[in-house]
Amino acid sequence: MPHLVRERLYFGDIKDAIAALTDSSSTPTFTHVLSVVSSASISFITDCRPGLAIPTEEVRRVVAGEEGATPTAAVPPGTLMRLVERAGDGLRVTRMAVPLRDTEEENLLDHLEPCLDFVDEGRKVGNVLVHCFAGVSRSASIIVAYLMRSEQKSLEEALESLKEISELACPNDGFLDQLKLFEEMGFKVDTSSPLYKRFRLKLLGQSYKFGEKIGSYMFQDDPALSPLPGSCQDPPKIEQHKTAYRCRKCRRIVAVEDNVISHVPGEGESCFDWNRRKSGGSYSNKEQDCSSLFIEPLKWMAPVEEGALEGKLSCIHCGARLGYFNWSGIQCNCGSWITPAFQIGKSKVDISTI
Repeated sequence: MPHLVRERLYFGDIKDAIAALTDSSSTPTFTHVLSVVSSASISFITDCRPGLAIPTEEVRRVVAGEEGATPTAAVPPGTLMRLVERAGDGLRVTRMAVPLRDTEEENLLDHLEPCLDFVDEGRKVGNVLVHCFAGVSRSASIIVAYLMRSEQKSLEEALESLKEISELACPNDGFLDQLKLFEEMGFKVDTSSPLYKRFRLKLLGQSYKFGEKIGSYMFQDDPALSPLPGSCQDPPKIEQHKTAYRCRKCRRIVAVEDNVISHVPGEGESCFDWNRRKSGGSYSNKEQDCSSLFIEPLKWMAPVEEGALEGKLSCIHCGARLGYFNWSGIQCNCGSWITPAFQIGKSKVDISTI
């Protein structure tokens, strides 16, 4: 029997999903099922019971990089993000399947908001079941995030509330880190936030460590080639001014303020660990005294895109040396260790406003 979390909201395991999709006489009767398991295919569910067949009819699928997909820079284009289908007898259930493994390295964050929206929409018309395989980590993570957003609860409060209903609820440590990040971003996934950018860089570093090819999708656009504020390519909006960093030799823009990844001075490698950053440490935040800027990987960084482990970063226009990059990390003069690191020396650039 699935656990009742809130009115019309339940969470459970694969057996609960089978019952929800095959037994229309069960109580409660479900209108929506959110499957957070390793494969989006209904066969992942039917294979758990020999001879079981569940009819389905695809409604839509969302693939990273396609029009209409949630903007994200942390998921390779062509990756299936979610599948929505009608399922069960009479195709009476709306099922959304999100392929997600239960590992600490898995990217939960970029799937979170569509899952929460699906739960919201489902509760307006009927009962919603959120399930994974064992009903312990993945489904619990979605439920915790839902309580955080809908009730403005902290991660600790939401998890405690769920554990009162089921002691087995236990998101893995990687998911807990990402849920904490979700809380710090104000119960939303803000891809422009420095917190999200650190998260994306950590994924990038993990991919490189595991020997995966780093695709250009992980590189931000060259700011010198992007439409500037006030240009005819910009939609009408209130004029905004941004800080730009220009090559001191040729004045080409090499980064803008949105590309800069802030760090906590003197906190070592932990500065890019979003969950374990100290709240109210005794250090004095003097990042402005650092001799370097650490930025996102950008599409003008040819040696990075070509797959080098480390090397110089040079201006693509005049060849002037700007800094260094290293997938294993670089230590800032303030003492912080940034991994991976794309470093621009402040003495190599001029600051202007665009």
